[in-house]
Amino acid sequence: MELNSALSRADGVSEAELQALAHYENAPQFSDRERAALAYAEVIARSNTLPQSLFSRVEKYFNQDEIVELTATITWEVCAAKFNRALEIEAQGICAVPNFPATSQES
Repeated sequence: MELNSALSRADGVSEAELQALAHYENAPQFSDRERAALAYAEVIARSNTLPQSLFSRVEKYFNQDEIVELTATITWEVCAAKFNRALEIEAQGICAVPNFPATSQES
């Protein structure tokens, strides 16, 4: 996540947008489409099940090819995070990464 945050900044993502990730559902920095993608990513990262209501929300904003790409990207990042944890790879100090509060999953 730390590297992705630094790369996002290089691509023009603002500090305000990065800080707003902790409360993306109510943050004005994000569109409804972005909120759907973020909710999808959060549930995939935190759970083994995906509520149909959330998948329907994602389908409202993304076509099938985009959903496949979004899912591949999310699961790749989950895999990379688990890899780093397993090998106890620590953050490199590229950027400050906020601690995200635990949130309830959408049902």
